Amino acid sequence: MESLTEDQIRASFVNASSDVINRMPLPGLHETVWGEREYLGWLDPTFPQRGYIVYWRDGTPFGMVLRSASSTMSRGISAMCSLCRTHQPGSQVSLFTVPKAGQAGRDGNTIGTYICSDLACSMIIRIVPPPSAFLPDPSEVVSDRTSGLLARLDNFTKDLLPADR
Repeated sequence: MESLTEDQIRASFVNASSDVINRMPLPGLHETVWGEREYLGWLDPTFPQRGYIVYWRDGTPFGMVLRSASSTMSRGISAMCSLCRTHQPGSQVSLFTVPKAGQAGRDGNTIGTYICSDLACSMIIRIVPPPSAFLPDPSEVVSDRTSGLLARLDNFTKDLLPADR
């Protein structure tokens, strides 16, 4: 992922009011290893059910505000993140809803999907099995996971925008 400035991040959000954007706490951008992530995702420390994702979509920063469900799945249930496609205990995957952009969002319309509760898909896809005769090169595994994650993120966000965008 290409690096982003604070101004680029704040200007990228398509589904948030200027008040939400101005009050949004940012993660430590100086600590971010941009080359090891597909998107910048973080949770709001002042409102733990609110999260943010920003990534490069068609050469432009694209940001969205998410909200996680107040309840979680049981630890005994397995769940899969729809972005990184990693199977995890149910307590580590949450249903996130995202208000649509524009008037549809102001009218209360949302889309939703199951995502890693900590929004750390970029780190999870880099956990690879040890190389063996039956498994491809670990760098190929990460490359395949990266392209899949970005394709699924693009597919999810296209439903977020009004039809004319």
